[in-house]
Amino acid sequence: MDSRLRFFLDFSPLLGFFLAYRFSGLLAATAVLIVCTLISLGVTYVQEKRVAMMPLISGVSVTLLGGLTLFLQDEYFIKIKPTLVNLVFASILLGGLYFRKSLFKYVLGHAFQLTDEGWRQLSFRWGVFFVFLAGLNECIWRNFPTDFWVNFKVFGMLTLTLAFTFAQLPLIKRCWVEEKKTP
Repeated sequence: MDSRLRFFLDFSPLLGFFLAYRFSGLLAATAVLIVCTLISLGVTYVQEKRVAMMPLISGVSVTLLGGLTLFLQDEYFIKIKPTLVNLVFASILLGGLYFRKSLFKYVLGHAFQLTDEGWRQLSFRWGVFFVFLAGLNECIWRNFPTDFWVNFKVFGMLTLTLAFTFAQLPLIKRCWVEEKKTP
């Protein structure tokens, strides 16, 4: 898939959510988030004939918890979605390590060639980071107004995730395995 289309599909649900919230409130934003997410997953499936596990988990949670938000007219469910998704991701990564499996390798193994120790460290770090994001989301939605939570969800989590990703580059560089060239 073209990298520009991938970028658009990854970020259009978040942008749609933010714009709909600004103009129509949280319930409308939740509906837009669900629709944009389902369209994004559908286009991804048509283009690639598969959907990666992380977007699928996120999409299912958006649909279920967003649907509950709309059906019950209760913003609680959409506000806990980041908490639950991050805890699911953390559980997968940290649970995998408990069973001596670096599950992050299955997600990113096509993009990176790391040592087994590198995959373990990366899985652990991301698992802990997902727990941190879950806790931070809980603190923010419970203690701040919805406007603040929406800005945190759209801009804060994205910024923290990008910063954390870049902070992992030294580990990736240190644990990189060069491909063996065949003569």
